[in-house]
Amino acid sequence: MEYWGSGERTLTPGMARAVDYWRDYHAAKAVFAALLLVVLVALGLAVWRAFLRSGGVALASGGVLVTVFALTALVLVMANVQGVIAPFSSLLPMVPFGAADGRLAEALDQVRAQLSGSHTTPPLDAMISDFARYHAAMAVIGAVVAVLIASTTVWLWKKFASTASSDWLTRRVLASFGVLSAVISLLLIVVVVANVLTAADPEPALAAFFDGGW
Repeated sequence: MEYWGSGERTLTPGMARAVDYWRDYHAAKAVFAALLLVVLVALGLAVWRAFLRSGGVALASGGVLVTVFALTALVLVMANVQGVIAPFSSLLPMVPFGAADGRLAEALDQVRAQLSGSHTTPPLDAMISDFARYHAAMAVIGAVVAVLIASTTVWLWKKFASTASSDWLTRRVLASFGVLSAVISLLLIVVVVANVLTAADPEPALAAFFDGGW
């Protein structure tokens, strides 16, 4: 409310402290998630190699579980790097959008009215700009990860093609991961396209956000 009432694009001291804290918070989470991802990838490789040597339901189940955790850690890395790049927009979901009355409700009504009209004040211009940067960041992050995973998909299928047909267990694991990585790459492309479109025209998405929150 203080920032909105200032009428200035520059963050007020209180808002600046909150945004700086949120950036540091996401930076710490990104580092921990990245370390976790490295550990889980190493663990996953060890488990799947052990499965290829000796088989067994326990190793297969453990490999699947570690793979799911590794993908979750990857999503956490991506989301928190996005939060570091655009902490203001990442902080906005903390606003209680259901406020029924008082200064906050009045400020939110003013934001919604400006987003649906033709005139915007400097604070809203800053929100729109940061919201665009927030989605542009995910578009770049998603594109980088999509390229890496797509490259992994190509390698997996090449490895599958060069593996002897008699080694059916290795071929099955390679094919499974080849399909999984291909699907993930396609999903990431969808995410990239959606974020590019939002970054190019952020106001409708920001208006929907203020109407219902995240």
